[in-house]
Amino acid sequence: QVQVEESGGDLVQAGGSLRLSCAASGSIVSIDAMGWYRQAPGKQRALVAAITSGGTTNYADSVKGRFTISRDNAKNTVYLQMNSLKSEDTAVYYCNAEIVTMFNLFKYTGQYWGQGTQVTVSS
Repeated sequence: QVQVEESGGDLVQAGGSLRLSCAASGSIVSIDAMGWYRQAPGKQRALVAAITSGGTTNYADSVKGRFTISRDNAKNTVYLQMNSLKSEDTAVYYCNAEIVTMFNLFKYTGQYWGQGTQVTVSS
């Protein structure tokens, strides 16, 4: 069994900062890419930022220069530091991880999602 759990969502004023955390636990062999997605009311879920196991990052244009993704491979954890928050950043933020598990001597890679954490930015 593998679990992915986010934390850190909150209500913050525009211009403020928040740090989201996401930890994966369970029978994990390794984790490939990890990422953060968000979904605002009435909109589709969209990629915010992603990071490979080697540390290569990718950001949505709307958050470049304001958000920073990082990870601690030893803790199976990914972080999202969000600065200069805007009202349009309000959304439920979801963590995604490509996790390798093993069953009967075979390795399997699956996409795992957390349940989401609410970020609300007041203007």
